[in-house]
Amino acid sequence: MRKYMFFAICGLLMSAACCAQRKQIGDARTILKSGKNLEQAEKLMTDLLKDKANEENTRIYDIWLQAVEKQYLAINEQMYVKNKVDTTKFFDLAKRMFMVAERLDSIDAKPDKNGKINPEYRKANAAKMNGYRPNIYYGGAHHLKKGDYKKAFDFFEMYLDCERQPLFTGYDYMYKDPKMGEVAYWATYCGYRMNDPVLVLRHAATAQRDEQKLEYTLQYMAEAWQKLEDDSMYTATLWQGFNKYPKSSYYFPRLMDYYNTRGNYEMADSVVNEALKTDSLNELYLFAKSMVMLNLKKYGDCLMFSDKLIGLNPNLADIYYNGGIACLNIAQRMDSRKYKKQIKKMYERARPYMEKYREMAPDETDKWAPALYRIYFNLNMGKQFDEIDKILKK
Repeated sequence: MRKYMFFAICGLLMSAACCAQRKQIGDARTILKSGKNLEQAEKLMTDLLKDKANEENTRIYDIWLQAVEKQYLAINEQMYVKNKVDTTKFFDLAKRMFMVAERLDSIDAKPDKNGKINPEYRKANAAKMNGYRPNIYYGGAHHLKKGDYKKAFDFFEMYLDCERQPLFTGYDYMYKDPKMGEVAYWATYCGYRMNDPVLVLRHAATAQRDEQKLEYTLQYMAEAWQKLEDDSMYTATLWQGFNKYPKSSYYFPRLMDYYNTRGNYEMADSVVNEALKTDSLNELYLFAKSMVMLNLKKYGDCLMFSDKLIGLNPNLADIYYNGGIACLNIAQRMDSRKYKKQIKKMYERARPYMEKYREMAPDETDKWAPALYRIYFNLNMGKQFDEIDKILKK
């Protein structure tokens, strides 16, 4: 008896729940027809979805979608007649529409007991959402302009995500939508501004489709890989950028810095050689070449590139230092028993370089004083030697 009573009570409860559900759905439909209190219609549906028993009820999702769409269209109509509206709310409604439509589709497209898939709402909803899709992009631009990079990123990502959503099967956005690269760039930019390397890289491959902004995309990618401490991807990205934009002020110095700090002067030399192919008279490239030659102990080449740069611009202090040090190292390499005259000539040649450097960089005592000490000592220049000796003793 108790068993039957239990089932009877359960039946009554289920019947009551069904009645309540039907009433809320009916009330929501009445509201939708009236076009007023549309937020209330949406709330009735979201309240129903709090019950797990309703989680896969496509009717509820469909009415929810209609409620959001009607709110969106109401604001859109006001915008059309140039009335002042809540722009942020408008774009948030657009985003919510897509969220509801995609969720509805995921339930609607579940296979039946025979394993067949026959979504009822997909075709109509996909066509409708495709028409609204540009406003997902504009929503991202709206938040980007306000400096809210997190919200902007979410909008841009939703725009891009349509490509993988089953709802939009057949639309092939990646191949048919020319805006995908630009939107991916802005998503990448937002990740960069949020200092989040993972978000920077998430859509970077698509962002590279935007040729106009590719130089910046590669910069954001390089910094993301650096933060993730992935040296191979960091240098690969720098090389990609350098090969594409050899005259950029970003890629060349970072590649040089990377290889020089690790003592990989051969790779540094390969970078500067590529750079000089694009501009053989570039002062930065010539200075870098003289430094690499100095580090590789190719002192004759260092001297040659130093002289070339001095001929182009005599106002760069450090190039005189490079030339002077190259001369000193050449002299030091010679056999003092066989090449006394040549050694003296090399010290004589080093002297004007180092004296000029001293004149142009008087505060760099640690660099020019030891060099001049050696020069004056080997040239028997007593007065000058004594002066430098006193400086060093201080």
